[in-house]
Amino acid sequence: MNAANETSAADSRASGAGRPPARLALKYERLPLIALSMFALLAALWGGLLRLGWNAPAMEPGLYMAHGPLMIGGFLGTLISLERAVALGESWSYAAPILSGMGALALILGVPDPVGPLLITLGSLGLVANFAAILRRQAALFTVTMALGAIAWFAGNILWLAHTPVMGMFFWWAAFLVLTIVGERLELSRLTGLSERSRPLFLLGLGVFLAGLAVTLHAPAYGLRLAGLGMFAMALWLSRYDLARRTARQPGLTRFIAVNLLAGYFWLGAGGLAWFWFGNDLTTFHYDVMLHGVFLGFVFSMIFAHAPIIFPAVLQRPLSYRRAFYVHSVLLHLSLVLRVGADLCGWYTGYQWGGLLNVIALLVFVGNTAHAVASGMTRAREIAPLRAALHKAGE
Repeated sequence: MNAANETSAADSRASGAGRPPARLALKYERLPLIALSMFALLAALWGGLLRLGWNAPAMEPGLYMAHGPLMIGGFLGTLISLERAVALGESWSYAAPILSGMGALALILGVPDPVGPLLITLGSLGLVANFAAILRRQAALFTVTMALGAIAWFAGNILWLAHTPVMGMFFWWAAFLVLTIVGERLELSRLTGLSERSRPLFLLGLGVFLAGLAVTLHAPAYGLRLAGLGMFAMALWLSRYDLARRTARQPGLTRFIAVNLLAGYFWLGAGGLAWFWFGNDLTTFHYDVMLHGVFLGFVFSMIFAHAPIIFPAVLQRPLSYRRAFYVHSVLLHLSLVLRVGADLCGWYTGYQWGGLLNVIALLVFVGNTAHAVASGMTRAREIAPLRAALHKAGE
């Protein structure tokens, strides 16, 4: 099993169930949504610097508070919704990423509430509708898991729209990303032919995680600890049964993907342990560990791993793998170790510098990915005449 298996799975999602693979043609209508999500990411990073205490221009007064919503709803929510819309292949399914992207733009521009939160909430409702259609086509464990993630995003957004502080509902947003990503990995793990014993183990971890979310409604301290145990169990399951264990020794892109996946599972487990240990003790440094162990360590490791697969599937253009991809990956993990270590020691300066290096790592990722997409498009244009000539000669 290698990266080609994952690429083919992504291509099949992008072309929709039961449909022939799409011709390799750039999907220009998707570019504005990708641009909106990237804009949300950059604005979220700027807001993150402000929250870390760096002396940066505020640009828009509300950007400081919009860091989390922009990252979760504006960037990740829009991209995930776009990927699901591409998989469905129905024009109405694009309402979800359009709404969340416009909601992010409203937050960035400082449009008064509740416009931004309402648009992002409607976008999350659109994603739930997309998964309802997906489940009608294919009701499987991995689609149910991802659908539960979409419901968690919608639930968290309802609380946010009702002016619940992010500190009181962040675990719903975390559940959105954790369940979405775990569902994606579960889908790809079908290619290895999972044993009968592995399925109940996965269901156990998933059930504990969901039970923890439910308990947070009445007893946050116990609920967060229970959800943390569920995350830790799912991290162990992924480390044991995911494709990455088999592909980490292969060269090139396959190894890069596997290394990032395994690093992500480490951070998911570490984040789960932090949730279990701290519970609802959400002092500044404890909260930072609980939040960014999952959102940065796990989620962005998975983004780094999946970007070379998802971007070509969504844009219908190849992406050239470069060894320079390891730069943003290594920088993220080293800076996160610094940040978490500083959190645990109560070292504010280390926390600030770790956060700054986190931002730099994500900016390097954006630059590397943009360069790889441009290089892939250039290479495709260069070899297109040769392919046409070979095809003509074959006729």
